[in-house]
Amino acid sequence: MKRIFTAITIAAFSMAAMADNAKVTVHVNQGTQKIHKEIYGQFAEHLGSCIYGGLWVGENSQIPNINGYRKDVFEALKALQIPVLRWPGGCFADEYHWMDGIGPKDKRPKMQNNNWGGTIEDNSFGTHEFLNLCEMLGCEPYISGNVGSGTVEELAKWVEYMTSDGDTPMAKLRRQNGRDKAWKVKFLGVGNESWGCGGNMRPEYYSDLYRRYSVYCRNYDGNKLYKIASGASDYDWNWTEVLMDRIGNRMDGVSLHYYTCAGWTGSKGSATKFSEDDYYWTIGKCLEIEDIVRKHADIMDRKDPKKQIGLLVDEWGTWWDEEPGTISGHLYQQNAMRDALVAALSLNVFHRHCDRVRMANIAQVVNVLQSMILTDQKGTGHMVLTPTYHVFEMYKGFQEATYLPLDVESTSKRVRGDSHAKEGRKVEMLHSSAAKKADGSIILSLSNVSLTEPQEVEISLEGAQAKTVSGRILTCKDVAEYNDFDHPDRVKPVDFKDAKLKKGILSVKVPARSIVVLDVK
Repeated sequence: MKRIFTAITIAAFSMAAMADNAKVTVHVNQGTQKIHKEIYGQFAEHLGSCIYGGLWVGENSQIPNINGYRKDVFEALKALQIPVLRWPGGCFADEYHWMDGIGPKDKRPKMQNNNWGGTIEDNSFGTHEFLNLCEMLGCEPYISGNVGSGTVEELAKWVEYMTSDGDTPMAKLRRQNGRDKAWKVKFLGVGNESWGCGGNMRPEYYSDLYRRYSVYCRNYDGNKLYKIASGASDYDWNWTEVLMDRIGNRMDGVSLHYYTCAGWTGSKGSATKFSEDDYYWTIGKCLEIEDIVRKHADIMDRKDPKKQIGLLVDEWGTWWDEEPGTISGHLYQQNAMRDALVAALSLNVFHRHCDRVRMANIAQVVNVLQSMILTDQKGTGHMVLTPTYHVFEMYKGFQEATYLPLDVESTSKRVRGDSHAKEGRKVEMLHSSAAKKADGSIILSLSNVSLTEPQEVEISLEGAQAKTVSGRILTCKDVAEYNDFDHPDRVKPVDFKDAKLKKGILSVKVPARSIVVLDVK
């Protein structure tokens, strides 16, 4: 019989937990690789209320807005310092025809969102609205182009519309629509999930399509495109193999999608009601992303030993059942402390593989799957920051810092497996990442995934002249706790005082179910 977490945590707190001992050694002088800021990328798809009601409410909304963008959401994303935003999909990308989303809003044709609930959208959020938002946020736009139902000509003209400053037909059309100067667009995805909703293609066929599309997506007026091929899902090693063989250095990057998900048929489980067994399975499944990244990277290393082609994990995160009472197909789910731990552990993996992983985009930014923010449109609107938002905010010091290799010794636990791990999975209780920032200080994360046991951690900073330490902690009494409109601060970071520095050794007591981020100077 499954036990639900409320009972588990009460029991855990009723007894005096003995701390486990752990050891971390940070090799301060061995760092060579930069943690690309784009690893902290976001993803906004036309799905549910991610765009409409999430990012965009329109200029005439009673919800406070800046030129139609929700003011509360905009300010929250600005504070997060998001480096890159992917749009318009996802599956939506390969049914999106960009010319329907330009020009006067009252003349734009409506469309049915066939992938996500059959919702009718009015195309009021299109190219101008997206690229202007990126400019305002100070982040790079990542455009996913329509290959599945589009044409080479359509995508080529979109690139020209966005990036040409010359006397070209599409640049003239853009000026007629109110934008004189071209935007800078760095990242261009040539299709999305071409093996599935993006066209149900074979890798050989897609590779030939990519080669054709990439020829006609040109660089205009100093804008240089970073062209991204639609890569594999999960364990599809063959897809990566074929693309590396048939496309090779004609692509700048190749995508990879991996979700912490119980499966694609039947219930995926609740975001907020789960057993101890479910929890530890989630942690184990999340950590499997490292094996996935490593195996795809190994294939790439054989074909591209100089690591010129980037691996972009441009969809990742948890995927649970939709919240009861919400619209089917809109993928609105709550976000608990469990999800925050998944985020922290996943980011640690991307740090470790930053020699190959050049970008990652969590799915998705607002109101969909493992989002940063939840909103509603009642009255003047409400907004809440999720535990995952707080992880990204606490971790933002890792952006562009130099990754520091480290060794971790901690207790472990054998957890339930699935069809990809029939013998179960081994899960370490303590997880860590470290990096050196431009000012010479060290940022260090410690995540204790144990439900009951704190970790007494001894951290050796080999080669550092550390004098001070400060930090924050994200924790909870119940790992199923989450923030909602009535309780927006149930899970939020607070100052952390339980770290002591003596003769280059850090002693830290990390509570169960917690994420600690330290700054060492």
